[in-house]
Amino acid sequence: MPAAERAAQRGPHVWRYDPRWRLLACVEAAPEVVLELPSSDGETMRFVRFARAVAGTITLDLYWLDAYGGGLFVPFADATSGAETYGAGRYVLDTIKGADLGTRDGLLVLDLNFAYQPSCSYDARWTCPLAPPANRLDAAVRAGERLAPIE
Repeated sequence: MPAAERAAQRGPHVWRYDPRWRLLACVEAAPEVVLELPSSDGETMRFVRFARAVAGTITLDLYWLDAYGGGLFVPFADATSGAETYGAGRYVLDTIKGADLGTRDGLLVLDLNFAYQPSCSYDARWTCPLAPPANRLDAAVRAGERLAPIE
């Protein structure tokens, strides 16, 4: 966050924890696809989609990030994006940043209560990959970080 804005910052703002958004997902192999996903600076970042996480009605593609440190990366956007959450989406898993809850009983833990907005939502000096079309959910995920305090 730019230094001039830090004193006024009162966040991050989050929804109350909702156990329904703690998902245990089956990981299914998917054909590897190299993608150049758009990023917040208008450029692209290289990813490899290698699998899908499926939990009930929610399916998210899993990506290997080739940039700055590699690692498993799961961005998503949902019906709150652009109104209640950052418009370009949030991140639920980024192993290079330690945002990884591991597995439970052989299933991938995707706890959307810990979904967070990318660094570029706070400061344009950061470049962030945007949520790809495959990970745009129709549901409103009112869990994790949001734009404004809860009224």
